[in-house]
Amino acid sequence: MTEYGRGPGSEPWHPEDPLYGDGGWGAQQAHAGQQSPYDGRPQQYPEQQAQQGYGDWSDGQSSYGGGQPQYDQYGHQNSEPHYDQYGQQQYDQQYGQQQHGQQQHGQQQYAPQAQPQQGYDDGWGGGAQPQAHYPADPSDPYGQQAGGYGAEQPDFYGTPEAYPPPEPPTRRRAEPEPQRTDWDPGPDEGEHAFFAGADDDVADAGRDGRGERRSRGGGKPKKRRNGCACLVVCLVLGGGVAGVGYFGYQFYQDRFGSAPDYAGGGNGEQVTVTIPKGAGGSTIGQELKRQGVVKSVDAFIAAQQSNPRGKSIQDGVYTLQKEMSAESAVELLLSPKSRSNLIIAEGKRNAAVYELIDKRLGVKAGTTADVAKSDYKSLGLPDWALNHKGVKDPLEGFLYPSSYSAAKGQKPEDVLKQMVARANEQYEKIGLEGKAEGLGLKSPWELLTAASLVQAEGKTHDDFRKMAEVIYNRLKESNTETNQKLQFDSTFNYLMGQSKIHISESEINSNMDPYNTYTNRGLPPGPIGNPGDEALQAALDPTQDGWIYFVATDGVDKTEFAKTHDEFLKLKDKFDASSGD
Repeated sequence: MTEYGRGPGSEPWHPEDPLYGDGGWGAQQAHAGQQSPYDGRPQQYPEQQAQQGYGDWSDGQSSYGGGQPQYDQYGHQNSEPHYDQYGQQQYDQQYGQQQHGQQQHGQQQYAPQAQPQQGYDDGWGGGAQPQAHYPADPSDPYGQQAGGYGAEQPDFYGTPEAYPPPEPPTRRRAEPEPQRTDWDPGPDEGEHAFFAGADDDVADAGRDGRGERRSRGGGKPKKRRNGCACLVVCLVLGGGVAGVGYFGYQFYQDRFGSAPDYAGGGNGEQVTVTIPKGAGGSTIGQELKRQGVVKSVDAFIAAQQSNPRGKSIQDGVYTLQKEMSAESAVELLLSPKSRSNLIIAEGKRNAAVYELIDKRLGVKAGTTADVAKSDYKSLGLPDWALNHKGVKDPLEGFLYPSSYSAAKGQKPEDVLKQMVARANEQYEKIGLEGKAEGLGLKSPWELLTAASLVQAEGKTHDDFRKMAEVIYNRLKESNTETNQKLQFDSTFNYLMGQSKIHISESEINSNMDPYNTYTNRGLPPGPIGNPGDEALQAALDPTQDGWIYFVATDGVDKTEFAKTHDEFLKLKDKFDASSGD
């Protein structure tokens, strides 16, 4: 035995590696038959104390009877080293062999704790030095082992608690892997008791061993599988199959099935439907479905696409019936009989528009005019159209000529907002606000007023451009013909709420209202009607021919222009002759 482990060799057993020192086995086997240097007597050591003293070797002879070299614990050859009393290794020529305080010839006694020796001798001849003896540790199975090769000693490797004895490198085997305690047989290894028809108690009993081992190992106990789990799985699978079937059917209907649709021309219940401007088939179909006219949007789109005139459905208000077939709904939308739109003509004054709205909505006469007068600021007018002095109707010029949805059940303010919004859209489109200054006008409000005069006095497109030039020439400070007075009958008729051609000079010249352009210079306070697109374009692009006079020579459709006052007088005589004056 060596101090570091078990084994008869001279090679120490490294305390951290039980397999260290393999080379010592070969050397030990070579000298196994040599005689012990102690005459076969067992070497004695204290049971609980490691010898710290060192002596000299006699005659430099090897402890095994031969002069073979000595090796340290790492397998390196040493050149006659020896140790001092503190265990420090010394090298000297006089020693023929390494002497180590913790390694002797023969089997050594393992000491768990080394104590320094009280004395030492320079050689073996002086006899053994006295050493202190300590009682052995009862917990150390090797503490009472005798240290000799020839002596009888108990076999401590034969007990069940002992580690197996060390073996030579060529006969060593790999340590067996620890046995798993958390193994659970898979479907191939065995069938669960539940699925084999056994009771839960029996199945639980078969799992107790593994469950206890898992509990000791810190793992979670395995959940019990029962009929509820199978039921949940079946329900989930069944629901998945049903969902796939439902969505598959819907996919088939959307791709290959016919869209849901009503049959016939309706159930007799009328409904008013508003089609917005620029609406396509999908938007129209959604509105019709919302109102209960058609059953599905897809059915309407299919019917519209199959009709050659289906793309020509216009915006406006239509009177239809509920539960109509998509084909019947398309036909009725294309028929003028179903339209409920309110059409505003170019040049129409606001007073006439208010009356049309009242009739279409079925409200009391004057209702729309009262709303326009009290709520005009909340109807969407731009900032440049507000707060002008002397204006009779702030909405004049903003009820843009077009087609609007107006039917019973709607409110007057809703219809007015549609018209103002359409006017704002159109004025922004033509750049009304930015072009006034280039025409010698102060604001877009004056430009809109001039366009309303062009609309009221002109008869044709060519007349509009010449009329615009007449207005701008008469407004010039250099105008000596009329002294910046427009002298338009249309402004006086607007003031009076009439449309007369024959107006006496005494009547006109006696009225000093700001809208009377015979007695006031410049433009009237505001527009006198709602100009259309042609009048607006003419006001933006007048002629440059020098026109300053005009006369409706036939009193109806024909207007002639003049550049001088003398030419004007000739045109006036022509008018008087046509009217019988």
